[in-house]
Amino acid sequence: MNDHRPGLRERTRRAVQQDITEAAQRLFVEHGYERTTMDDVAEAAGLSRRSLFRYFPTKEDLIVGKFEVLAETMVERLRERPLDEPAWTSLRRVFDLLVPYVDAPGKHEVAEPMQRIVFATPALLASYLEKLHRMAAAAETVLRERAESRGAPSDPTDPALPAVAGAAFSCLLAAQHAWLAGGAAETFAACLDRAMAAVAPAGKA
Repeated sequence: MNDHRPGLRERTRRAVQQDITEAAQRLFVEHGYERTTMDDVAEAAGLSRRSLFRYFPTKEDLIVGKFEVLAETMVERLRERPLDEPAWTSLRRVFDLLVPYVDAPGKHEVAEPMQRIVFATPALLASYLEKLHRMAAAAETVLRERAESRGAPSDPTDPALPAVAGAAFSCLLAAQHAWLAGGAAETFAACLDRAMAAVAPAGKA
């Protein structure tokens, strides 16, 4: 499984992307998404405009582009989960990657307005939903790999695994909406637990 771990160059790229998105989010929260320019982000991140565009071709990517990195990391973590662990449990534990972005000290003040920006901006929301769909498809692929490794390969005509993966990511989205609807008074982790518990599969997937 260690063969799937990213190399030093890839880890460095991800770290730079994270620094850029954090700088952009601070500007979006302070000045608004529409009023913030790519030049503003480049200056805040300490990069040239040309360097910024190498990491994020558009302003939209500064918000939803991070999910490309998260998707890669989620796939890595899912592959590392115990093979005998139910898929639903593995997916919930993998979603823990997102919890610190919301529940960690100092993150709430940025996470809440940023999530509202995504849901209130049609182009951002469409891109976000598309990325969630791709993440669910990637998770399904790993779940099939795990089933094969257990000696019980899944039937490609059986909708069980895509249903489990799709339902888990729908729970993620539902938890985000619930968290915002509650004024972010509850932890995101608690909202996610409640959402996934509501539709947990009756058996092991």
